Amino acid sequence: MDTLNGVSLRTVTWGKPETHTRTPIVLVHGLASNAMLWEGAALALCALGHLVTAVDLRGHGLSEKPTSGYDMQTVTQDLAGLLREINKDGFSQPVVCGQSWGGNVVLELAHTHPELVSGVVCVDGGFLELQNHYPEWDACAVALRPPTIAGTRITDFKNYLKRAHPDWPETGINGAMSCMEHLPDGTLRPWLNLERHMMVLRGLWEHHPTHIYSQITVPVMFVPAEGPSGLFSETKRSAIEHAMQLVPKVKVEWFSPADHDLHAQYPERFAQVVHAAITDGFF
Repeated sequence: MDTLNGVSLRTVTWGKPETHTRTPIVLVHGLASNAMLWEGAALALCALGHLVTAVDLRGHGLSEKPTSGYDMQTVTQDLAGLLREINKDGFSQPVVCGQSWGGNVVLELAHTHPELVSGVVCVDGGFLELQNHYPEWDACAVALRPPTIAGTRITDFKNYLKRAHPDWPETGINGAMSCMEHLPDGTLRPWLNLERHMMVLRGLWEHHPTHIYSQITVPVMFVPAEGPSGLFSETKRSAIEHAMQLVPKVKVEWFSPADHDLHAQYPERFAQVVHAAITDGFF
């Protein structure tokens, strides 16, 4: 645990600085997710020579769960503080990958703290501008309110995940299960409770990545997922094209067809894409 910005964050690290000499990588999960959903990708990146760490952001997983501070600026400051703290452990100017909401977080990090990173990877995120879809917060809150999962039996939920994602490796299924607290009575509940979930969602709704694209001075790679049931799939192509016009140093690697959690679905492929961008000199 690292106590930064007044909050204690849990990290999970793969590899050792003395044996992994390639550009280090930091992994940032999406809304209501957790560090372990990155396990498959982290193992693959580690095998390619990278020192890798994943973080549970505030309110999520095994990190501290304060009652406030879920706006984009505070969460980004949490991440910046973490990067400063782990710099001495071999994570100097890492490539920072964030998925979904985490993609917007790492984009904000690139804007406000470019000195801390070699570049950022936005995994089916970084382009999310919810006010384009829901101009009023109340409508967004109703449309994107999470389903009630608390009280579901652990075995039933795991079976549901396997049916919903038949092509996910075991690391993906187990990582998704780690988004939940497993209770002694055999049921589970999300680590991120509803009140905090909605505060994070409000922070995302208030974020405007298009306002900062042109000011970002480090490389940005977007890795969007294309699929029939993807998040805002009907507008994603135009959003990515807009980002490509504005971000000074940018590249895009589409995963199609793919789930929103493409890093959990295709961990080795995702690792190869990031590794190639590093070794080819994009970052």
